[in-house]
Amino acid sequence: MLNKKNILLGVTGGIAAYKTASLTRLFVKAGADVRILMSATAKHFITPLTLATLSKHPVMVDFFNPENGDWNSHVELGLWADAYLVAPATANTVGKMAAGIADNLLLTTYLSAKCPVFIAPAMDLDMYRHPSVTKNLDTLRSLGITIIEPESGELASGLTGKGRMAEPETIIYSLNAFFDAPFSGMHILITAGPTYERIDPVRFVGNFSTGKMGYALAETLAQQGAKVSLVSGPSMLNCKHPNIKRINVESAQEMYEECVKIFPSCEIGIMCAAVADYTPENPVNHKIKSKHDEGLILKLSKTKDIAAELGKMKTDRQLLAGFALETDNEQSNASNKLNAKNLDFIVLNSLNDQGAGFAGDTNKITIIDAKNKAIHYELKSKTDVARDIAEYLKKQLPETKSKHQNIV
Repeated sequence: MLNKKNILLGVTGGIAAYKTASLTRLFVKAGADVRILMSATAKHFITPLTLATLSKHPVMVDFFNPENGDWNSHVELGLWADAYLVAPATANTVGKMAAGIADNLLLTTYLSAKCPVFIAPAMDLDMYRHPSVTKNLDTLRSLGITIIEPESGELASGLTGKGRMAEPETIIYSLNAFFDAPFSGMHILITAGPTYERIDPVRFVGNFSTGKMGYALAETLAQQGAKVSLVSGPSMLNCKHPNIKRINVESAQEMYEECVKIFPSCEIGIMCAAVADYTPENPVNHKIKSKHDEGLILKLSKTKDIAAELGKMKTDRQLLAGFALETDNEQSNASNKLNAKNLDFIVLNSLNDQGAGFAGDTNKITIIDAKNKAIHYELKSKTDVARDIAEYLKKQLPETKSKHQNIV
């Protein structure tokens, strides 16, 4: 999707600037025309000659060439570009962009750009999580700028945490997804996280889900153009993309009610939440007092099966997918769920696979379709797993879109 696109790349003064050599090569390999702007401090980390050689264009740092007076017009650059990417984006540059400060060619061009703008922040973890930086990033999001989230790992300071600039391949993926936008105009329902089934005001029946897989799916599909309704059980995670509408719920019943209300307006539903199968039959509104040497017997009743209910509601213009976390007879159990709930496919992951399951940052999945065909994937980050699922979904779209277009 980057073929013949005009990409303006702004490079600021952080150690991650060395990655822009690989990033430039990937853009050129994809068929893009790349013009590069550098801040003065960026030249300390990578030379303009290196990036000029790779991009096949002179690198611009100043407003004009003092030797011959050639002018680098920020207005013309802003009009030329199909996308403006600042990578790495230091805390200093992020702050200036948020405040509208234009004290160099890179920033002046940003204020002149008529195209979509992307930034790939890179800084130490304490800087990245500083309230000022968080506020500045939120400001940029509110202006429609796409933030390509930094990754966690070892940082230049020697500390380990979130702040590393996204890898060049991830940045290329993000821009490809933007220009491709296979889910543009589509409404997708995603459920995520656990449900809490109250026993009393301070206790509940629940599970260990954090919502990481569902949130990764929401972000990935929103990046690819979808309008996402994310029905989330209790989770500490936050939504980043402006295309995501988060609906907070607590119990399985609340999640059920929201899903049956939203699903009719959707083309796709993905049931990723770890919904409690049972709920206390008689919750009380006061704290149950602990009594020594006495046990507590809870009578549980079955919760409503959200995926099965949506499977009954599903029309021929809709796709419905579920998740199955299994510990034994994994593929057989997942296939049974798929058929019983009228799903188009199911994503299986097993607690027997190291690195898969709740709370962690990785997952290992198998996608099983309605004909019982299974596609196995290696252990990956949940972000990469979300991309694999999005790629699988994309292959199902032509039929879904044609059905949708015929129903007017």
